Amino acid sequence: MRPLACLCVITATLNACAVGPNFVRPAPPDVDRYRREPLLAATVAADDQAQRFTPGATVTADWWRLFKSEQLDAAVRQALAGNPTLQAAEATLRQSQDNLRAGYGVFFPQISAVADASRQRTAPILQGSPASGAIFNVFTLSGIISYAIDVFGGNRRRVEGLKAQTDYQLYVSKAAYVTLSANVVNTSIARAGYDAQIRATEQLLELENQQLQTTEAQVRAGVAPYSNLLSLRSLIAANQASLAPLKQKRSQAEHLLATLEGVLPSKATVPDVELSGLTLPVDLPVSLPSDFVRQRPDILSAESQMHVASANIGVATAAMFPSFSLSGSYGAAGSTPANLASGNSRFWDIGPTVSVPLFQGGSLWFGRKAAIDAYQASQAIYRQTVLDAFAQVADALDALAHDAEALQAQADAQRAAGDALNLVQANYHAGLAGYLELLVADVQYHQAMIAYLQAVAQRHQDTVALFVALGGGWWNAQRAPDERGTP
Repeated sequence: MRPLACLCVITATLNACAVGPNFVRPAPPDVDRYRREPLLAATVAADDQAQRFTPGATVTADWWRLFKSEQLDAAVRQALAGNPTLQAAEATLRQSQDNLRAGYGVFFPQISAVADASRQRTAPILQGSPASGAIFNVFTLSGIISYAIDVFGGNRRRVEGLKAQTDYQLYVSKAAYVTLSANVVNTSIARAGYDAQIRATEQLLELENQQLQTTEAQVRAGVAPYSNLLSLRSLIAANQASLAPLKQKRSQAEHLLATLEGVLPSKATVPDVELSGLTLPVDLPVSLPSDFVRQRPDILSAESQMHVASANIGVATAAMFPSFSLSGSYGAAGSTPANLASGNSRFWDIGPTVSVPLFQGGSLWFGRKAAIDAYQASQAIYRQTVLDAFAQVADALDALAHDAEALQAQADAQRAAGDALNLVQANYHAGLAGYLELLVADVQYHQAMIAYLQAVAQRHQDTVALFVALGGGWWNAQRAPDERGTP
């Protein structure tokens, strides 16, 4: 028993080793900010709303609820429930998890049963005998057990790679969740913006048609030239023509929403989100850079790919060393099935097997070098992913600051243009202002109104961009299970 105990101890000791590098997570970048300048405490107040930035605050998993729109929340929920891309990502994750469970089987003994029946004819001449051959039946029934001794850790590195691949698919599914929710919210905001611009243009057309009636009366009375009437009709036609592209963009947004929600455009019921019904989130979280790299799905998936590449180095290294296994079999053989029960039909064998790769034409050596090259490539991809992610957060923070400034200017311009139009229109009806002044006031008001609505929509969309750039809050989903979408 002592030799057997020693063999078990040696085997356990060898199984504790694994060639190749042990993966170490990359350290977060040594920075405490996303931009060169310090983080602003808040943006300027635009439309009486200033957005405040809170470093280290939590990004909620259902951040879109901060816009306080039931229609928007319904659109996101419908997309999370029916989007085929998200379903494909989740199915791929399950596939990866099942592959990992299958990979764990290498650590257990492999047991199989074999039953065989054959009719054979011998050729004694192959053994140098001049005797004639004989025809006979052979029936065998046996069991085989084998166990691979993972001396150099190739199997463990292979399973480690499968685990890292599962992590990668997990973060890919999280990225699909974040991207889907962001696309639904952004598309809904865009559709609401187009709808608001369409209504504003239609209101302006109604006003211009009233002006047209006044101008027609002046032309008939001979107090205004006919060219004034033609110019106003031309302006009305131009504004009418601007409705078609806006309606086309609104239709495209509706079709995109249907696609995101996993239904055909002809069967879609698009929630009616109003731009004026959206509440701008004013308290915005800004994750610390050290936490940020542990939250972004694309950074985590790039890290998992590094882990896969690291494990593959161990697999390739272990392939260059001898492999060991224990195997045994026990069975019976006979000329008839009844003979299998006789004592003379029994056979068995047991023993170790060692396979040593002596010459492989350089394939094992260069296979290991290729694995190292793949790991170095994954490191570069990880660094680039981190750089892109930090740049996206910096862009979003700058955009929100500039959006507030732009919106404030557009709001001032719209109020001034509206006041000017009301004044000129009153003077025009009273005969105190000329037609050219009215025409200019109409154009300026329309341009200011459209620019204001675009600025409002852009500010909302850049707020969405910040939530997405910070990772979308998917890691907080388990803390808030009350009817949240499945991340």
